Amino acid sequence: MRKVPTAILISGRGSNMLALAKAAQSPDYPCQIVMVASNVPEAEGLQRAADLGIPVQALDHTPFEDREAFDQILHHKLQESGAELICCAGFMRILTPWFVDQWKNKIINIHPSLLPKYKGLNTHQRALDAGDRFHGCSVHFVTADLDSGDVILQKKIKVTPRDTAETLAQKVLKIEHPLYVEALRKVAESR
Repeated sequence: MRKVPTAILISGRGSNMLALAKAAQSPDYPCQIVMVASNVPEAEGLQRAADLGIPVQALDHTPFEDREAFDQILHHKLQESGAELICCAGFMRILTPWFVDQWKNKIINIHPSLLPKYKGLNTHQRALDAGDRFHGCSVHFVTADLDSGDVILQKKIKVTPRDTAETLAQKVLKIEHPLYVEALRKVAESR
């Protein structure tokens, strides 16, 4: 079985990256993680990836004069890695339309809401403020419009009266990991 070369973009501890990387170690998983890159050089996830033997790339975004200059370097590094798919896993940067166009239908992201609800940040508090009975996460294709690409898979959880933004975040993170692994498999197998 051919494994699709896949890169993962992170900005923090990399818990979703770790779930994907561990799944990819299985002989029957259709992806191989060829690089983990972060725009935050001290991101904990870079060391976690390196510990698994995955090539890592720290690309600090702060010295770049604009988003596109950073995205061009990132694009070049991804091409060098041989990646054919990109997973954004807690990557806290909005990619430019130019970058998204270079990787059209090849970038997926996990988002902590039941899209199209609550695009952007603070999704857990927004779900509570709206009195939602259900909340969850979505894996979707990345487009130039924030959190607007086609949804690949979603999973929902019940919101209880005792929930806070913090407890919802913990509950959603638990379902994110297996959902992202399943969604990446689905995308890779359909290529």
